[in-house]
Amino acid sequence: MGIAVRCENLTKIYDTSEQKVVALNSVNLKINLGELMMLVGPSGCGKTTLISVIAGILDQNSGLCELFGENLLTMKSKDKLQFRATQIGFVFQAFNLLPSLNAAENVSVPLIINGVKRDTAKQQAIEVLERVGLGERWKSYPNQLSGGQQQRVAIARALVHSPRLIVCDEPTSALDHTSGQNVMNLLKEVAVHKDRALVIVTHDARIFEFADRIAEMDDGHIVNMR
Repeated sequence: MGIAVRCENLTKIYDTSEQKVVALNSVNLKINLGELMMLVGPSGCGKTTLISVIAGILDQNSGLCELFGENLLTMKSKDKLQFRATQIGFVFQAFNLLPSLNAAENVSVPLIINGVKRDTAKQQAIEVLERVGLGERWKSYPNQLSGGQQQRVAIARALVHSPRLIVCDEPTSALDHTSGQNVMNLLKEVAVHKDRALVIVTHDARIFEFADRIAEMDDGHIVNMR
């Protein structure tokens, strides 16, 4: 089994005018190909910072973070953007949907960035929306959808370009139990293959059963693995 993500002595410090905040303190973590890893722990313990570094959204201050053997920190900006566009799907807690685009258009964005023609991208987006139970709402704009429906659009957008790493920040927080179970079944089915991996930040104990491993974080450290 290969390694999707390898973090060694990973440190991230937020340096404000008032104080320095150590968000990650020498974190060591390996996520295997084919694995669904969950990160759990109290608010402010470093979970979102960790997945942001893993996904290349933030740069660490020190330590190593490799994705599929590639070090994003040493990549040129253009190469890093291209790598993220093709290899990573990100489900943000705040959804980050574009209000001027309908559901299908929002989901199409990663495909269009990767050069897929708009008509083809739209059709693929509708197919993924059907898989998350929103096929009939593909024309709806974000302000016409509930929070749970917007969450499912965001998940569809993360899955549509078949990235090798799916990174999710509280993907079931806005969903009821049944919808949350359905979304997790979909994520596990689509994202967890021998050449892919899925990492989820969550407080939702209802979905812990879907994890292959759970990393517990506190105060910038991984304190337990189960």
